[in-house]
Amino acid sequence: MRKYSWIQTGISLTAAILLAACHTSPSYDTIIRHGSIYDGTGQVPIKGDIALNADTIAFIGDCANATARLRDIDATGKAISPGFIDMQSWSVTSLLQDGRSMSAIRQGVTLEVFGEGSSEGPLTDTMKKIEEQQEGDIKYRIEWTSLKDYLTYLERKGVSTNVASFVGASTIRENVLGDANRAPTPAELDKMRLLVKQAMEEGAMGIGSALIYAPGFYASTGELVELCKVAAPYGGIYISHIRSEGNRLLQASDELIHIAKDARIPAVFYHLKAAGKNNWGKMDTLIVKIDSARAAGLDISACMYTYTAGATGFDASMPPAVQEGGLDKWIERLKDPIIRKKTIRDMTTPTDAWENLYLGSGADNIICVGFKQDSLKYLTGKRLSEIARMRHTSPEETIIDLVIQDHSRVEVIYFLMSEDNIKKEIRLPYMTFGSDAASMAPEGVFLKSSTHPRAYGNSAHLLGTYVREEKVIPLEEAIHKLSGLAAARLKLKKRGELRAGYYADVVIFDPATVRANSTYEQPHQLATGVSGVFVNGVEVLKDGQHTGAKPGKAVFGPGYRSPQLDGSSHTKQ
Repeated sequence: MRKYSWIQTGISLTAAILLAACHTSPSYDTIIRHGSIYDGTGQVPIKGDIALNADTIAFIGDCANATARLRDIDATGKAISPGFIDMQSWSVTSLLQDGRSMSAIRQGVTLEVFGEGSSEGPLTDTMKKIEEQQEGDIKYRIEWTSLKDYLTYLERKGVSTNVASFVGASTIRENVLGDANRAPTPAELDKMRLLVKQAMEEGAMGIGSALIYAPGFYASTGELVELCKVAAPYGGIYISHIRSEGNRLLQASDELIHIAKDARIPAVFYHLKAAGKNNWGKMDTLIVKIDSARAAGLDISACMYTYTAGATGFDASMPPAVQEGGLDKWIERLKDPIIRKKTIRDMTTPTDAWENLYLGSGADNIICVGFKQDSLKYLTGKRLSEIARMRHTSPEETIIDLVIQDHSRVEVIYFLMSEDNIKKEIRLPYMTFGSDAASMAPEGVFLKSSTHPRAYGNSAHLLGTYVREEKVIPLEEAIHKLSGLAAARLKLKKRGELRAGYYADVVIFDPATVRANSTYEQPHQLATGVSGVFVNGVEVLKDGQHTGAKPGKAVFGPGYRSPQLDGSSHTKQ
C-alpha cells in the first residue's frame, strides 16, 4: 500500500497545492481519517483522509491539522471507497414500502438502477389499473405517469439510495400494443419512437429489454433496433436480458450485438450467464464472441449477480404464446383442459423456440419464494418437487395449479449456473454487478415472502467470498467494477470515484470481515462488515446501523433536458 505523498506518487502540482490547503483549511463537515482509500479507478489504495462538505467530496489527502464540524471518523484498518452501484435493481416497489433500502445500504450500495424490460413509466391509465390489481404483499397507489415522475416521486417520498432507470422496451410496447403478440404498424412504431424520445429527454438511461418474458418476447429484432436508434443520440445505452441464456445462448448474443451495431448504441448483457448444465460449456465461446465484437469497435459489456441460481417466476416455465393478453388471459387459458394439456406437453419438450427454465433446472432445483395469496404462503421456501409430492400431482401440473390458485406468476428460484463460470465472469474486464433483486429489510411485510439471497448479499458476496476468500480478483478491481466502471458505463458525471468535487457517495468497510449472511434457506439476513455509508454527503449508515436518513436523489441520464426555472434541484448526471 502506498503512502500518500506527491513526491512518492508523482501527483500533480495542483494536487500538491490542495494537499497543503488541507493543513490551512479551518474545518469540514465530515473527515474520515486514516483509511485505505480506494478511489474507484482500479488503482491500489493510498493511506489518507477524506473530507466532505455538504453533498461534495472536498478533499482527499492528509487532514491532520483540519477539524470536522459534524463528524470525525476513524477508519483505521478499513477501506474507504466510492458508493457501490447496483446496475440491475428491482427495488421499484420495495422502496415505496421502505425508503431506507436497508439490504442495499448495508452492502455499501448508494445507487440503484431500474428498468430491465419494464419500467415505472410511461404508464397509461390502463397500465396503472392492471399494476395496482396485481400488487402482492406491498400495496401502493400509482401517483405518477412518466418515468421522471416516478423517480422524483421516490425522491420526495424519501429514499436512502440514489435512483435511476432505463425505460422498458416492453413498457413502451404496452403503451401502444397492450399485450398483443404482433408487430406494430408503421404508425404504431412512430408512437413508440416518440415515447422513447420523451423518456430519454426525461432522464432515462437508455432502453431495457427482457426478451424471454411476454410481452417483451413478442418484439422483433428490428423493432428493438428502431427504439435504440432513438435512444442512441441522447447518449443512451441498451441493456438486455437476452432472448435465450440457455439452448440458444449464442444466437441470442448475436441479436444483442446486431442491435448494438445497427443502432450504434452501447449494449450491456444483463446478468450474463450460461443457464442449464447442458449449456455451461458455451460460456467460453460467448466470451470469445463478446471479445471479438469489442475488438471490432462495438461497445459491448455485461453485468452479473454472484450466485449460481436465478430468480423469476413460473412464467419462465411456460411458452410465451399461452401468456398473450396478460395475466388474466393466461390463467383463463390454463383452465381450459385442452390448452392445459398442450402447455404441459410444451413444458416437458426440449425446444429452442422459447426459454424453458423448468427444463433447465428441474423440479428438485426450483424453490418457491413468493405467493400473493395467504392460503399458499405455507409453501414458501419449499422446492417444487416437494410441493408436487404433497399434492400428488406432477411438477408440471403443480406449476399450473399454483399460477391459477395464486393468480400470479409465483416467485421462484431456479438453480441454473456453474460456479466455474461465475468466477470466469467476475474476471472479465468489462463486468459490472447488479443484484437483479429488490432491496428490503428483515422485518414487517418483507417477511411475508422469501427471496433470493442476492437481495441481501450480491455486493457483499463478491467482496467476502470471491475477493477475500477465493481471491478471484483483487479488492481494488472489485471496487472499480462496483463503482467507477459502472458509473462510466452509465455515463454519470461526478459519481463512481473518490475525487474532490464529486458527489459524496462514500463507503467505509472492513475488507477482513465484510460478508453476505443471507442463504437460500434463510435469505432475510443483512450483510455485515460495512460500517459507514454516506449518500450525497449525508450519513446513512453509522457504526453499521442505519441512521434513518433518506438523502437519495433521482439521477438522470445524459439526454436529460430539465425545464428552465422549474425549481428542480437536478442536473444532468
